[in-house]
Amino acid sequence: MGQALIGQELSEIQTRVEELGQPAYRAKQIYRAIYRDLEADLSGIKVLPAVLRDQLADRFSINAVRVTDRFESIDGTVRYLLGLEDDKTVEAVFIPEETRDTLCISSQVGCPVDCKFCLTALMGIERNLTAGEIVDQTLTLCREHGLDPRKRQLNIVMMGMGEPLLNLENVKKAVALMSDPNGVGIPLRRITISTSGIIPKIKDFAEWEGRPKLAISLNASTEESRTLLMPINAKHTLEQLIETCEAYPLRSWERLTFEYVLLDGVNDSDADARRVVRLLTNIRAKVNLIALNPGPGIPYSAPSPERVESFQNIVKRSMYCFVRRPRGQDIYAACGQLKRTLEAA
Repeated sequence: MGQALIGQELSEIQTRVEELGQPAYRAKQIYRAIYRDLEADLSGIKVLPAVLRDQLADRFSINAVRVTDRFESIDGTVRYLLGLEDDKTVEAVFIPEETRDTLCISSQVGCPVDCKFCLTALMGIERNLTAGEIVDQTLTLCREHGLDPRKRQLNIVMMGMGEPLLNLENVKKAVALMSDPNGVGIPLRRITISTSGIIPKIKDFAEWEGRPKLAISLNASTEESRTLLMPINAKHTLEQLIETCEAYPLRSWERLTFEYVLLDGVNDSDADARRVVRLLTNIRAKVNLIALNPGPGIPYSAPSPERVESFQNIVKRSMYCFVRRPRGQDIYAACGQLKRTLEAA
């Protein structure tokens, strides 16, 4: 397989084209074919002369990932196992809804953060994904399901494998390609990056002019509880995280999203809910509650629906608070379940 063109910006493709002695405008045709028309094969870019298609095919490919397996849930969610050029694999998930679709994509092979309630953490970290490997998850799933973000709302959440802010440069390039109106065309408001709370990187993210939305994995209401569940809290403490979020430069239309995974008897009490409200009182925030999605090797269980409702009722008196309905649990596609599992539950 030749070098993948996906992940390259227009200027980079233009350099490749000019090296072949072709006029610069050919780069725009290639860029549009890859990112807007979702072309998967260089031979299919019919607007190019046959000689150029052959020249490109000798040196390049389009794709950076390939579908190696797929698992479909009873609720319509589809989990994809995607192969990379070095034979490592990552996962991405298609989540259909009535008025929109959501793609959950990965930023790393595995994850270094070691959250104690997450199956991905059991893998450890293997490597960062390239910008092309990140973008191609989106394009591959768009082709698989006939998705067009110009005709129907498409949300991208970088909540799959990995800690996106520890691969920030590649994430930035991928987001720029996905949000380019001349490319994939997904508005920045429809793209969300999730972090476990890497404070220096949150500050870098805040200064990024073309940044999408940010979601913070909170998951606890005290330092002790958060360190137990998320060992990274020993380095980037809850107090420091909240201070950083209070200083975060929100745009007029924006709220910071806080994700909170509810674990039975661990972080789901009414007292926890009241502490969450106090923590976030000076932040324009919304809270997404997620009852734990269970998996082998995870030593926690999900709270009862009544406990989730009680927690939500307390928080929503003070700020927007939603319960995220689990999708794809039966195929290990739900939040916190991605671990390259080769079978359905």
